[in-house]
Amino acid sequence: MVTPAPASGAPTVSRSVRVGYGVGSVCTGTFSTVPGLLLLIYMTNVLAIPAWIAGLVAFLPKLWDVFVNPWIGQRSDRTVSRFGARRPWMLLGALTLPVTFALTFAGPPLTGVPAALYVAVCYLLTATAYAFYEVPYKAMPAEMTDDYHERSALLQWKMVFVGVAILLSGSVAPAIAGTDASGYRLMGLLVGAALLVSMLASFFGTAGAPMVAKAEIEPSIRAQFAAARSSRPFMVLLELNSAQMFAAGALLAGAPYFATYTLGDPGATTTLFLCVVGPLLVTMPLWVRLSQRYDKRGAMILAAALFAVGAVGMAFAWRSGFLYAHLCVLVVGVGYAGLQLLQFSMLSDVIAHDTLVTGRRRAGAFTGLWTACETVVFALSALVFGWLLGAAGFVESDSAAPVAQPQSAITAALYGGTLLPAIFAGISLLLTTRYTLTAETLGAARRLRSAEG
Repeated sequence: MVTPAPASGAPTVSRSVRVGYGVGSVCTGTFSTVPGLLLLIYMTNVLAIPAWIAGLVAFLPKLWDVFVNPWIGQRSDRTVSRFGARRPWMLLGALTLPVTFALTFAGPPLTGVPAALYVAVCYLLTATAYAFYEVPYKAMPAEMTDDYHERSALLQWKMVFVGVAILLSGSVAPAIAGTDASGYRLMGLLVGAALLVSMLASFFGTAGAPMVAKAEIEPSIRAQFAAARSSRPFMVLLELNSAQMFAAGALLAGAPYFATYTLGDPGATTTLFLCVVGPLLVTMPLWVRLSQRYDKRGAMILAAALFAVGAVGMAFAWRSGFLYAHLCVLVVGVGYAGLQLLQFSMLSDVIAHDTLVTGRRRAGAFTGLWTACETVVFALSALVFGWLLGAAGFVESDSAAPVAQPQSAITAALYGGTLLPAIFAGISLLLTTRYTLTAETLGAARRLRSAEG
């Protein structure tokens, strides 16, 4: 691990707290991976839900995040307890998310619209439970240290655990789920147990986390949105992150279809995921060094470019073969590793910058809106992908009676899971050029605040 020395006077986050905080991202990585990877194909190929309805089911519960996530951010800002402001909410999420997640994939004896309604209700509850944990969890780094580069070191641990989580969930969950309802039921139970362990470990592991200062309370949800809009660096970062989340979500939703209909091997979903998340485990020190040398904006541009180039290459896998497809996905994975680290590090920076400029601590307001947009955009990509399949004539089926798909649907699955992510990764690259917050900018703001104070 690369551990840059903190600025003089900045609190140092102990290794035990870094690990304790980082292990909580096993929940983040697992929850962002498994539904994004398996929920759509679970509905279309196991519960016989039409693709366009399945897309809606994956998307609509996430609209709730627009309202519940800022509310949770506000409430966690206001919370006073012996566990601190954030950790009681994390505990609530730990006690509810595993149950609702398992229910979502319980494989009820339903098909079609009744099955869609069941999954929609369970997934709505799951999204709410996840928000209880994730919103306060994301707010913590900005409150643990004021140092620009120490935040990257702290979040480096988070990204390693995210990589482990995506590796295990993205490879093991599809293998457990298989192609029938009983497999998905078992997968839901086992993943729910992993979520429980991760969240409880983070709750206890952050008990000794330092706090630079407590977040300031925004009086209303509307005030939270106004606070976020008042920070130009935050809004630019939110825009580019949304483009990246759409790209990642479309790639993830399309992966099982890519493996099944382009490579002709559903089991290839596992090896494809190894190529995506392997770089998360080994390239974090490299991305930290690149962010120090070229600043975070330069490193982000490189990461987005690698993601886009790899995704474009995947579109030609139908004629270039299995090995070629995996090499392209490996390039995507290297870029994705950089995006993951830099997104969260830059989010902590813009929160710190807002504090220096305004003199107010509004981490909960920022992370509430951030998490809401992130989850909605991620789900929107599944909706778009599902509607693309439906428009191309994709035929829903249950596991007992799989059907042959028309060539138009196979083509839509290929390009929807490759070129669509590439386009949005390219958009994020362009948006990154508008991001102007650097170490020098933060240093200048800090000196100005010190002079005034």
